[in-house]
Amino acid sequence: MIALVQRVLRAQVEVDERTIAAIEHGVLALIGVQRDDSPSSADRLLERILSYRLFADDDGRMNRHLGDVRGGLLLVPQFTLAADTRKGTRAGFSTAAAPEQARALFAHLVERARARHAPVAAGEFGAHMRVLLVNDGPVTFWLEAPASS
Repeated sequence: MIALVQRVLRAQVEVDERTIAAIEHGVLALIGVQRDDSPSSADRLLERILSYRLFADDDGRMNRHLGDVRGGLLLVPQFTLAADTRKGTRAGFSTAAAPEQARALFAHLVERARARHAPVAAGEFGAHMRVLLVNDGPVTFWLEAPASS
């Protein structure tokens, strides 16, 4: 599984001109699900998202994680993150999980996140979403949790 995480001052997701999810200061994580991913991949990715040090300590160094700053977490499914872009000028999606698998793993990730952290908000799987954010820094990282063998 893949997460593109961004430290944000605020972020929200809109579907059909209606805000369905929003957070203030925290982390926006765009989530890509790959074909070989599993619930254990989702659990490992969540651990990385929650413990990754994105926030400044008193000395201005990125030594604090999301829980330390009591920030919000906004999880947004993003199919295109799982694309194969290694060659050519058009993405291939053979590496992405099938919609049913991706939907289940994204739901698993959201459920586990809500059990471990608050607040957690989520985008809508399969919907055409507008994601609005104010990136703080900017600070953006690519995190992966490889499929278990």
